[in-house]
Amino acid sequence: MAAEIQPKALTRKPVLLSKVEGSQDVVSMAAIVPKEDGVISVSEDRTIRVWLKRESGQYWPSIYHAMPSPCSCMSFNPETRRLSVGLDNGSISEFILSEDYNKMTPVKSYQAHQGRVIMILFVLEMEWVLSTGQDKQFTWHCSESGQRLGGYRTSAGACGLQFDVETRHVFIGDHSGQVTILKLEQENCSLVTTFKGHTGGVTALCWDPVQRVLFSGSSDHSIIMWDIGGRKGTAIELQGHNDKVQCVSYAPHTRQLISCGADGGIVIWNMDVERQETPEWLDSDSCQKCDQPFFWNFKQMWDSKKIGLRQHHCRKCGKAVCGKCSSKRSSIPLMGFEFEVRVCDTCHESITDEERAPTATFHDSKHNIVHVHFDATRGWLLTSGTDKIIKLWDMTPVVS
Repeated sequence: MAAEIQPKALTRKPVLLSKVEGSQDVVSMAAIVPKEDGVISVSEDRTIRVWLKRESGQYWPSIYHAMPSPCSCMSFNPETRRLSVGLDNGSISEFILSEDYNKMTPVKSYQAHQGRVIMILFVLEMEWVLSTGQDKQFTWHCSESGQRLGGYRTSAGACGLQFDVETRHVFIGDHSGQVTILKLEQENCSLVTTFKGHTGGVTALCWDPVQRVLFSGSSDHSIIMWDIGGRKGTAIELQGHNDKVQCVSYAPHTRQLISCGADGGIVIWNMDVERQETPEWLDSDSCQKCDQPFFWNFKQMWDSKKIGLRQHHCRKCGKAVCGKCSSKRSSIPLMGFEFEVRVCDTCHESITDEERAPTATFHDSKHNIVHVHFDATRGWLLTSGTDKIIKLWDMTPVVS
C-alpha cells in the first residue's frame, strides 16, 4: 500500500512585491496606507513623502513636503489620517492627509524635546501624542492643543515605546536595557515597575493587548517575551538573530512574531506553541557532572592534584559543567534557541528530534533594516533600510 502523502505545513515566506526608491538619505520610518496602494515615509533627507502606486506598477510621490530638520520618526493614524512627525531638532509636526492622499495640511508644530525625537505614538482614544527623545525624556502632549501634559526622565535614551489603552500603561524600552512601565493620567504619571532582562540596549518594543504580552528586541541579538498579564513574571527568550534586533511586530490573527535585524534578516516566529523559560545558570566551584574543579577552586585542585577547568553552562538545564561534559551542541527551539547552543551530554541525549523541530523561519531582505511596518489586513510587510530603499513584502501563507 502506497504511503499517504501529507500536505506540507503552511508557512509565511516573504515575497518581494515592490521597491520604493527615490529618497536621498536613510528612510527613518514608513507605513503602509490601509486600503490603498500607498506608502507614507519620512527620511533623514528632511522630506515627508506619500507614495501611490501608478498604473505602471511603480510607486511615485503624490506628496513631497520638505521639513526644516531631518525626520527621525512618525506615527500615522488611518482613521483620522493624522500624521505626526518627529524631527531631529526635537520638535513634532502634525498634518492631516486628504482622503485621496494627494494633499497634506499642516495642523501644528511644537517643541517636545531638547534633542532628536526618537519615537512617537499617537493615541486616538486619549488624544495624546507620546514621544521619547535623545534628551532622555518621555513626554505626552495633547494632540488638539499641542500643550505638554507631562513628562518622565528615563535612565537612557529610549527606542521602544508602546501604549495600552485599556490600562493607560506606557512601556518604555531604553538603551540601558531597562523597560519602564508608567501609569498615565491626564496631567501626571506614576511609576508602576521597571525590569531588565537584556545584556544590551532595548531597540524595539511590541505590545499585544489581547494576550497582554510585551515583546522586546535588543542590541544583544535577542528577543524577550514578557508575560505582563499573567502576573507570574514569565520571560521567554528568543534567539534567532546574528545582529542587533531592529524591529518587532506581532500578527495576532496568525500568532506570529516578525522580527528584523540590522543584518537584513527577517525571522518569523510561531508563537502558537508551548514555549519554555530558559533556566537560570547555577553557580558551582566544580563541574556538576564529573566533579572536576574549576580553575578558581584552588583547594580542590590542590587536594585532588588536578588542573582546574573552565566553566560552561548547559542551556537546557542550567548546570555548571566543564568542556568535556558539554561537548555537544543542539538547537532547542521551544526554549527559543533556533541555533545550536552548548548543552551537557545528558541533556543532548534527552532532546528528541521532535524537540529540535524549528519554530521559526529565516529570510534575507538583502538590505540593512532600520524599521518595519506590518499591515495585518493584507498580510503585507514594509521594510525600510539604510540603503534608502523601501521594500514591500507579501507575507500571506504559501505552501513551503
